[in-house]
Amino acid sequence: MDKQAMRAAILEAKAQKGITWEQLGQTIDMSPVWTASACLGENSMPAELAREICHTLELSSEVATALQECPLKGSNSEETVPRDPLIYRLYEVMTVYGESIKQVIHEKFGDGIMSAIDFTLDVDVEKDPKGDRVVLTWNGKFLPYKRW
Repeated sequence: MDKQAMRAAILEAKAQKGITWEQLGQTIDMSPVWTASACLGENSMPAELAREICHTLELSSEVATALQECPLKGSNSEETVPRDPLIYRLYEVMTVYGESIKQVIHEKFGDGIMSAIDFTLDVDVEKDPKGDRVVLTWNGKFLPYKRW
């Protein structure tokens, strides 16, 4: 089974059972964004976690095997890649986790977007003996799509 078929099977089972990414992440003690990213084919999942996801969603061992395979990250994106190393890394994060973040936001807020107008972005340093960490905090107003 390839990653696209795996993804489709997971999304179908998730929808049929009415399970959120938050709930699915809790079953494997992982964040909902990472869980969604792996289930959407952007990360590989350890065997034990893959089996638990498949048990929860009542999916086959073929899906568990596909969850464990190393992905071609960003394969769902066809955009031009930036050349600046820092911007590229931010692009990479959004390529790998963007759709997962979108799905989690939609589960929590409904159909809409995060404003980039009513928005703040904080960059902080977290001291760490293994190397300082970059902390980015994005804070944007949720804007639901208008229906007419």
